[in-house]
Amino acid sequence: MKIIFIKGVKVFVVTRARALLWAVLLGHVCCASGCRHKAGREVVVYASQDQIFAAPLFEEFTRDTGIAVKAVFDSEAVKTVGLVNRLIAEAPNPRCDIFWNNEEFRTRVLERRGVLRAARPWAAFGERRRVLVVNTNLVAPSRWPRGMVELTNVSWRGKVAFSYPMFGTTASHFMVLHSRWGERDWEGWCRAFAGNAPKMVDGNSVAARWVARGEVEVALTDSDDLEMVLRAGAPVAGISLLEEGLVIPNTVAVVRGAPNPDEAEALFQYLLGKAALQKLTAAGALHESLQRGMAEPVDWRKIFGSHDRVLAQLKELFLR
Repeated sequence: MKIIFIKGVKVFVVTRARALLWAVLLGHVCCASGCRHKAGREVVVYASQDQIFAAPLFEEFTRDTGIAVKAVFDSEAVKTVGLVNRLIAEAPNPRCDIFWNNEEFRTRVLERRGVLRAARPWAAFGERRRVLVVNTNLVAPSRWPRGMVELTNVSWRGKVAFSYPMFGTTASHFMVLHSRWGERDWEGWCRAFAGNAPKMVDGNSVAARWVARGEVEVALTDSDDLEMVLRAGAPVAGISLLEEGLVIPNTVAVVRGAPNPDEAEALFQYLLGKAALQKLTAAGALHESLQRGMAEPVDWRKIFGSHDRVLAQLKELFLR
């Protein structure tokens, strides 16, 4: 039997044996150019860490291990919440192996819902902090706010930006403040702050950029977003929040019933390694320390007890 290939106007007649030999040789060429990726080793990651920081680490992990990383990132406006809801919905038939969260509250939510594996479901690494960022061209040091309570003063009316308090680290921060201040003081502050016409924007990085551009004078944001505008040369400075603050570690978790458990464990260990943390620190995404002395410890049990009610209050207060 002959196999006929047509190339342009010429016809080549090749025997079956020679055709099979070509196929084998082509297969060897394919493997020599990276067949370990085509062997199917992969890990699926849902990541709320910013793609600009996470993607280079995923590429390095693939180079070192041959395990391809399929990453799904969230949006800035609904930071983390969309991915968490997706993980809960997929729990009966998981599609994700690893959840890399840039905070811990919603990782704890997933653990309580049974979405994560039983043995060492998640771990924390590195940290960020909640800070105020101020435009130094617009605000003299003598006028800098000393904390969040001062943001209700009439002098800051319409001059403060913050991200939607129903999502991401802003939601975690506001819920922690509720547990520390108590219902009455917390609600009083929220109403006074909302009444002072702050600008709600799509994420902490947006709030920091508004200050950098002079669209507002002050913003409530995260330390990595402050670092971003500082590295860009913006006329800004950061203000520590001390007892009003919050230390925010990154967390990495393995999903219960992960489709690729071995590959998931490999990436889990890689992200917890010193090299990954050093790269994230150098990029400005995290700080290496996990010391909690800046603010009092978080009472997570108390927060979970009031979580639904506090979120409902936040919607009523800020999304009228």
